[in-house]
Amino acid sequence: MTIQTARLRDPAVRAFVTAVNSHDREAFGALLAPGATMADDGSDRDLDEWADREIFSSHGHLDVDNESNGGRSLLAHYRNDAWGEMRTRWDFTVGDDGRIARFETGQA
Repeated sequence: MTIQTARLRDPAVRAFVTAVNSHDREAFGALLAPGATMADDGSDRDLDEWADREIFSSHGHLDVDNESNGGRSLLAHYRNDAWGEMRTRWDFTVGDDGRIARFETGQA
């Protein structure tokens, strides 16, 4: 059963999912801390390149199935035009300023 985005517990993660699903590049950038980093399937990636390829130019969309770790870990179905749909995990590190300092994703 999918969790409605508005019901996600962590405000930064909720904003992240909202920005991804609405393809709002400006909102996505605003919720990342300066120097934010990310990894995909265990390998660090260039966040801007990855987001452009995997989210914005390929119409990425997250449907969250489960959250844990206070809402900072998600299991979700992720789909985009490049790869189709897959079950994924997402782990977020949120700084004291409420912005995302790092996220890690990969197949679940």
